[in-house]
Amino acid sequence: MINKIAFLGCGSMGEAILAGLVASGLAPSAAVVTVRRAERAEELAARHGVTAIAGAEEPEANRLAVKGSDVVILGVKPVGIAALCREIAADLHAGTVVISVAAAVSLARLEAALPSDQPVIRAMPNTPLKVRRGVVALSAGTSTTGGQLALGHEVFAGSGVVLDVPERQQDGISAISGSGPAYVFYLAEALAAAARGFGLDEDASRILARETVAGAGLMLSEPGADPSVLRKAVSSPNGTTERAIATFDERGLAGIVAAGAQAAAARAAAITKELDGE
Repeated sequence: MINKIAFLGCGSMGEAILAGLVASGLAPSAAVVTVRRAERAEELAARHGVTAIAGAEEPEANRLAVKGSDVVILGVKPVGIAALCREIAADLHAGTVVISVAAAVSLARLEAALPSDQPVIRAMPNTPLKVRRGVVALSAGTSTTGGQLALGHEVFAGSGVVLDVPERQQDGISAISGSGPAYVFYLAEALAAAARGFGLDEDASRILARETVAGAGLMLSEPGADPSVLRKAVSSPNGTTERAIATFDERGLAGIVAAGAQAAAARAAAITKELDGE
C-alpha cells in the first residue's frame, strides 16, 4: 500500500501516471510532485489536488519530497537521472522503492548512484498511459523484493497493463510498446495519404484514417482478441482486403516493421552504453 509517493519531475508521462493513481483511489494528499517552474507546480496542484513544489522557489524540493516516501518516481530526462539519484540518496529510507521511467537508463546505473541495497525498478511505460490504455514493463533491481515489485504494479495499474520482464528484454520492449504507438500513428498518416490519393479531401481523409485505426484498436482490446483472427475475419477469399494484404506481403511489410523495431532496439542499447560510459 502506498502512503506517500514522490514524483521528481512530472512531464506528460509522469502526469499520466499520477492521474491514473488518483483515479484508482490514491488520496491526492499522498502525492508530492517536484517540477522546475512555479507555473507548472500551480497547474498540477490545481488539476490533481497534490502537493507540488517548484525547484525554482525551493532548491531542496527533491530532497524534501522523498523524505518518508514509500515510492519515488524519477521522471527527469535520462541524462539527469544519475545526478538526481545522488542528490536524494541521503534522504531515502532503506525500503523506499525508486522507480525510473527514463528510457535506456540501466538498473546498474541507478544502483550505482543510490545507497547500497536500495530497492530499484526500471519501468518502460508508453504514451497510451495518457488515456489509461498503456502497457508498462517492469524490471526489478538486485535488492528489490516481490512485495516491493508489487508496489510498482500498484503505481501503474490504474494506467494500463503491467508486465514483469528481465532487464535484458527492455530494449526490445522499448522498440515494440515504447515506440509502437508512433508506428501506429505512422500507419494512420499513410492511410490518410492513400485516401487523398483517391480524391478525398483533407478532413475526410484524416477522419477515415483516425477512426479506422482507433476502432481497430478497440477491437484488439477485447479479452482474448487475436490480431490474426480479426484480420482473417475482414479478408474475404479473393476479395479486396485479401488483395491488399497480399500486396503488403509481396512488398515485405512485415520485414520492414521488424527491421524498424530492430533499429529502435539497437539505438536503445547504444544510448544505454553512452549513459553508462559517462
